Amino acid sequence: MRLHDYFRSSASFRVRIGLNLKGIEPERRFVHLLRGGGEQFSEGLTRLNPQQLVPVLEDGDIVLTQSLAILEYLDEIHPEPPFLPATPAERARVRALALVIACDLHPLNNLRVLRYLKEPLGVAEENRNAWYRHWVGKGLETFEALVAGDPATGRFCHGDAPGLADICLVPQIFNARRFECDLAPYPTVMGIFEACMALPAFDAAQPARQPDAE
Repeated sequence: MRLHDYFRSSASFRVRIGLNLKGIEPERRFVHLLRGGGEQFSEGLTRLNPQQLVPVLEDGDIVLTQSLAILEYLDEIHPEPPFLPATPAERARVRALALVIACDLHPLNNLRVLRYLKEPLGVAEENRNAWYRHWVGKGLETFEALVAGDPATGRFCHGDAPGLADICLVPQIFNARRFECDLAPYPTVMGIFEACMALPAFDAAQPARQPDAE
């Protein structure tokens, strides 16, 4: 396997966690999202992913994009440890939690949105940061309400083993800390985050531990 990623990309962070949990060590190709206007716009990366985004995972002749699709692919070809629980209702709960992050929160705050707010819209940095913190707060408020007090929540988002929802949550907390968001209102979320970061698979995937970290 070959993974195209960037140390600070939260979607790439998700896939790194998933690969670590499965014990898979891919070849790495680093795509700097800022250098030279963004290496994701290169001809080579665009050929692999017309969206011009990372991560991209190559598995032989198979080219995979979108972090959640990649994670479910990994779960199907390497079933242990599973990213999703046993029953349809449980799987739906975990997927819903993952999608709160991956579909509702993260797209509003990713790099290309922040860059568009800056140029061409000319939004000042202070207001861009306010935008970021507002949507992080809304997303994590929802996530906290969904996991706090739910009997299905354990040490992790669902039970006592990490899964797809945890893989999506952890990178978002790193981003929230980077933008100095107030995380005190989300004690259940932060307890899950700490449980995840105690695991080598999560710790080794964090941005600061990547070879391309700056």
